[in-house]
Amino acid sequence: MAKEAINMPKLGESVTEGTITTWLVKEGDQVNKYDPLAEVMTDKVNAEIPASFSGVITEIIAAEGETVEVDSLIAYMETEASDEVEANDKADGISNEKKAEENVVEEIDQSMKQRYSPAVLRLAQEHHIDLQTIKGTGRGGRITRKDINLLIKEGLPSEKKEQETETSAPQVSQAVHHSKEDTVIPVSGVRKAIADNMVRSKTEIPHAWMTVEVDVTDLVSYRNQIKESFKQREGYNLTYFAFFVSVVAKALKEFPQLNSTWQGHQIVQHKDVNISIAVASEDQLFVPVIKHADEKSIKGIAREINELAHKARNGKLTVSDMEGGTFTVNNTGTFGSVSSMGIINHPQAAILQVESIVKRPVIINDMFAARDIVNLSLSLDHRILDGLVCGRFMQRVKSLLENINENTTNI
Repeated sequence: MAKEAINMPKLGESVTEGTITTWLVKEGDQVNKYDPLAEVMTDKVNAEIPASFSGVITEIIAAEGETVEVDSLIAYMETEASDEVEANDKADGISNEKKAEENVVEEIDQSMKQRYSPAVLRLAQEHHIDLQTIKGTGRGGRITRKDINLLIKEGLPSEKKEQETETSAPQVSQAVHHSKEDTVIPVSGVRKAIADNMVRSKTEIPHAWMTVEVDVTDLVSYRNQIKESFKQREGYNLTYFAFFVSVVAKALKEFPQLNSTWQGHQIVQHKDVNISIAVASEDQLFVPVIKHADEKSIKGIAREINELAHKARNGKLTVSDMEGGTFTVNNTGTFGSVSSMGIINHPQAAILQVESIVKRPVIINDMFAARDIVNLSLSLDHRILDGLVCGRFMQRVKSLLENINENTTNI
């Protein structure tokens, strides 16, 4: 028999860690190669970890709810060794299992103490805790979130010393206390991943914003004329959003600066136009990608929007569905929003918010007229982009949208 380590796999482009949401096996379970072992959530996708071997789960290292870095140990499995290896091991008086166990124990003893999860590092920084002074209770002496939370609850050493030397002074807690009637919601799972990604985007990216008004009266009229026949013929809806995605994709080919990502000390302008779209499902937010959007017709984009939204709401999105995005278009108008400032989807250069289409009075030829108007709000990374190129990009998007009608557009 041989003892094999199961590590956290890399589940997508730029993914560095994953959270174990549910173990699908328990210690002692017999599993076959490719059987799902656990459900894992990252900031990009939910996925299952498959078994790389057939064997028996002997030990689960990472607990449910724990965030683990890519390539870090999460469990052990006992597998069948080859006859040749087993015979050699017996001749040496040491079994494969014994050698593997000794190697793993030695590795853990030497390295686990210095490996801190992102959650532990964040808590330590927030509360000014020196991790070198803490004795961890995790495997191999590793410091866990439970260790940090217990220390905070009991009081940090500096706080205890202050209490002892200034007992006459009133102690005021900086925490906001809650009553029994309050609802306490632990931040974990998808909500934690969203929070971590948003903090990263706002911390690293210097945001700037720009908004334009677009008269889409002709687009509204054209879409209303064909939407019923389109649905009967194709089996899915022709939404306004498909028109917006199509126009943005065309404009990105003309202004590739916005189809960029920040990578270290380099700006990478991408040849492929892959549009990320936000899809909400209860308390979960997914950002699947329409690949090569500039090469697709409006009908093709409408089909992909429908398919990706259906997969997101049914938990069927794959890693491939979520990776490779170069620019994000967010349909905030679905909720009736008329003005918003989106947070950029790291490491992209910009995100465009498409607001609600509303009737507004405008002046045409010195006369009032009711027109269908939509606000488009662009958030941009000021390290990559400036106002000039973004202004020209928005003007181009506006021009394309205002000229969509039955005579200019082929669905």
